[in-house]
Order: sequence, then structure tokens, then C-alpha cells
Amino acid sequence: MALTFDDLLLRARALTRDGRRALLGIAGSPGSGKTTLAERLVRALNDGGPPWVAHVPMDGFHLADVELDRLGLRDRKGAPDTFDAAGYAALLRRLREDTDEVVYAPGFERVLEQPIAGAIPVPPTARLVVTEGNYLLLREGSWARVRPCLDEVWFCEIDEEERVRRLVARHEEFGKGPEAALAWVLGTDERNADLIATTRDRADLVVPAGALPSPCAVPPTRSAAGQG
Repeated sequence: MALTFDDLLLRARALTRDGRRALLGIAGSPGSGKTTLAERLVRALNDGGPPWVAHVPMDGFHLADVELDRLGLRDRKGAPDTFDAAGYAALLRRLREDTDEVVYAPGFERVLEQPIAGAIPVPPTARLVVTEGNYLLLREGSWARVRPCLDEVWFCEIDEEERVRRLVARHEEFGKGPEAALAWVLGTDERNADLIATTRDRADLVVPAGALPSPCAVPPTRSAAGQG
């Protein structure tokens, strides 16, 4: 039987069965639908009631452009070494501690293409934290500290042609011309996608395109938009 979105909701709910805070990771290549899935899960699980599910994207840990310029990495923005992986892992560990205080996470402003500190509050009442990003299953460097903090990691998988189409459209929406958008997708984004694909087998669940909500099903949130 094909996996459905309702199946994903049941599986996510089950992570919090014992009452402790659980962390669910959603990984995948750029344009695979990670952010859309995360936002739809959070919305459906909260369902208009008191919010008990929070969304914390990895993208808030992008290094700022000024630092990328200093490091000579601006043309590789989005690669593993252009994030504060250790800082992201430290936030996940803090979230797992499940104390009685609000934990603030950084967001990412896609119009500015810059991280924003303290943009996402995670209240003590949050029993499930959904975090999504490209490199949750990577084993190199500080990224290796991420997976042990997560109860499960799901991997989003869609048709490559559709993934590329989405990425080009996204880059155009946020300021790149058609040729520049395509060049970035087939260059920097594709190198990152090839690396991320090697981590697929480490996921607890592969989410096929049929179980993913349409990108138009969730309105974009610019203040904490991800690279889904």
C-alpha cells in the first residue's frame, strides 16, 4: 500500500507517545519538498488548537554573506561548509533537554538570503519539534553531531526533473535571472544534491512524491523559509 500523508501524521504523532519532547528530522536535496512537508505536518498536527508542534528549519544556520565573503565561500552558498553545523547541533541538543524555558532558534529570510537570530520561539509546551534541512544525515565534521539528536529522520524524494524545475522557479522568484538561476541549479545546487543523495540510505523513512503535499498547499513563510 502506498504511503500517504495521513500515514506520516500517525507516525509523527507516535514519536511523542511517552510524553517527552521528540525531534523529527526531514532531509532531502534542495527542492525536494522538505519545507512544504514540515509546514504541512506542523499545521495538521496543531490543527487550530494549542500549538504542541514547532518547526525549526536548519536554514537559520546559514553563515551570513559577510562571513562567506571573508571565507571566500560566497559562490558555494548552500554547501555543507557554509553553515554553522556545530551551532545547529547545539540547538538540537538544547531542544532535547526539554526544560521549562522558551528556546529561540534563528530563522532565514529568503528575500534577503540572510539568517535572522532569535526569530523562532519554541515554547516548553512543544512536544514535537520538526526540523528540516539538506544535511541532517551527513557524517562529516560537525554534521555528525546532528543525527544522534533526532528521534527519526525522513528523506524526501521526488522526480529529478520536477525538483530542478522547482529550484529554478524559486531562484527566479527571489531575484535571479532565468540564465543565472539555471546555472546555479545545475552547478552549486546539483553538487550539493549529489552529496545529499548519498545519505538517503541512512534515513528511517523515504517519503515518495505521492505522499508529499503540493508546494502550493502551504503558503510561503518568508521569515523562516527553508530550502525545501
